Order: sequence, then C-alpha cells, then structure tokens
Amino acid sequence: MTHGEPWRAPSGSIREDSAGARAAHDTGALAVAVMALCLSVATLSLAAAPSLQVYFAADFKDQAYRSKVFKRVAGSWSMPAETPKPGGKAVVVVTIRRGGETSGTRLHHRSGSDAWDAAAIQTLSKAAPFDPLPKSYAPDSVEVHFHFAYAD
Repeated sequence: MTHGEPWRAPSGSIREDSAGARAAHDTGALAVAVMALCLSVATLSLAAAPSLQVYFAADFKDQAYRSKVFKRVAGSWSMPAETPKPGGKAVVVVTIRRGGETSGTRLHHRSGSDAWDAAAIQTLSKAAPFDPLPKSYAPDSVEVHFHFAYAD
C-alpha cells in the first residue's frame, strides 16, 4: 500500500449489502483485532508514572496564578533514580508569602522512598521564588500542598 491509497481488506473478508454499505464478514478476525488493541492499551496503562497535583487554600481563587505555580514546579522536577512503589506519594507543604518567597517548607507525607521525598523538596527549592501573590488576594501568604505521586 502506498501513501494516499485506501486500505483494502483481503478478498472475501468484506461484502456489500443492498444499500451499498460495506460490512465486515469475518467478525472473528475483527474480535481478535479489538482484543489485541485492548490488551496493548491495558499494558500501557500498567506502567507507573510521576504526577503532580497542587492544592491552594480554599479562599485562593486566582486560576492564572495557580497555573503559573504548577508549571514552574512541574518544570523544576527531576526524576530520582529510586521511586516509591506505585501509589506512593510525597506531600510537601509550602507557604508562599506576599512577595513570592517561600517559607515553612516541610514534608507532610512520606512516599516510601527517601530519594523521591528529597527530590520533591528539592523541586520546590529550585522553583522558588514564585511571582508575588495577586493583589486581589488580601492575606499576606497562602499555604500550598504539592502532591508528588508515583501512580499506576
């Protein structure tokens, strides 16, 4: 088959009905193909991968600022050689002050991997300082929880 040519089924495997529509004749082959596709998708989804979720205090509503913080932290992440078991996550709590500097960084929940936990803390050190808090946000600081997960 060359580029631009339509795919053609082997002869005898398709038929044309009275309306001119083509229908699959060999449903067994189709079922096998669908099952193979499902198995390959299931295999891909079994691999664990890192993920980041960021939670701001409930009264913090500025979505653009949230997005900037997320992107900055995600861009600072370096995958350590040692990972936790799938499902493990490190939760790091940070206070972002009015000027964007951070304070009170602490590991709130361990992942089960010292290297993963250290990488999570180091990521926040690399990402800081952040932009100043939005003027529309009255408090002088906001607490943010960063969940560095190794998920299925």
